[in-house]
Amino acid sequence: MTDFSTPFSATLAQQPAGVLDALAEEAGGALALRHLVAAGIDQLPLPGHGSTLLRWQWLAAVAAVDLNLAKLYEGHTDALAILDELHGPAPAEGSLWGTWCAEPPSARLRFERTGGDALRLHGPKAWCSGATHVTHAVVSGWYDDGQPGLAVVTLHAPGVTISNRHWHAVGMGPSDTGQVDFDATPALALGQPGDYVARAGFWHGGAGIAACWWGGASAIARAMRRRFAAGKPDAHQLAHLGAAESLLCACASLLRECASWIDTHPTANAQATALRARLVVEHAVGEIVQHAGRALGAGPLCADAHFARLMADLPVFVRQSHAERDQAELGRLALAHGTTAPAAFGGWCAL
Repeated sequence: MTDFSTPFSATLAQQPAGVLDALAEEAGGALALRHLVAAGIDQLPLPGHGSTLLRWQWLAAVAAVDLNLAKLYEGHTDALAILDELHGPAPAEGSLWGTWCAEPPSARLRFERTGGDALRLHGPKAWCSGATHVTHAVVSGWYDDGQPGLAVVTLHAPGVTISNRHWHAVGMGPSDTGQVDFDATPALALGQPGDYVARAGFWHGGAGIAACWWGGASAIARAMRRRFAAGKPDAHQLAHLGAAESLLCACASLLRECASWIDTHPTANAQATALRARLVVEHAVGEIVQHAGRALGAGPLCADAHFARLMADLPVFVRQSHAERDQAELGRLALAHGTTAPAAFGGWCAL
């Protein structure tokens, strides 16, 4: 079910049939990302250009193989989309990109203007996935006048120090997430101040994260089906599987509708649509993880490496959600726009 119940199409469908299966044999992370890039599977349709669903199908498919790889793959493909939307430099062939835009108060990156689009970066950047392997990154930071901005930086530039000494994660441990410190590092401004959040693609990318979560949950449900097909499940186990199936199908429908809405309204503010998709998928993921654990017991958590990895990784990955803060924001939007339950299932994403 990694395709939201519709087939892959267009150029990406012509990739070697076993390319994702082969990645499952790799130690996930940067090596597998290089293989995806070499196969052209990073050249996803841009969000809001008519094939957003296909883009999300690939995010989900990679997530079903390895969530740590999906974390890097999503960051790489998001960077390519941002570069296109904000008319940034063309990525070099074979380059690996990160999108590092988390803004914890303890790690505030300063942008110093040095003339034209040239910048120097000063300070720490936290939550940098793929830090020791990517070649370039799109990073968020702050100008001296208090405005937020984006920059493109080469990780081999002078003044870059990478450390993962504080990264002790079990779930998502192999995502190679660390802190990157910049000491007068040369960089290039990307877009205008405020463009990162103001651009339409910000929420397109935010909704795409939910496709990754869905892909991980679909792999867990598939593991349940595979084990039950090989044995004699009891009624309780079948109930857990049925619950997981219903949640996945409901989320798939919402993701398809969200992708369609984005393609139909490519320049509109997609915040409400994206928040709705993220919150629904987040809830479903938590339920599916619980159903799988209760249905299967400790056995596969201890003896099936792929299943155990998924069950450890997915709850951490989903914590990219802002939980109740996002719920409160969606409630505010619903109240402000006077949205009520849709009649005859029409206009479900009409905020």
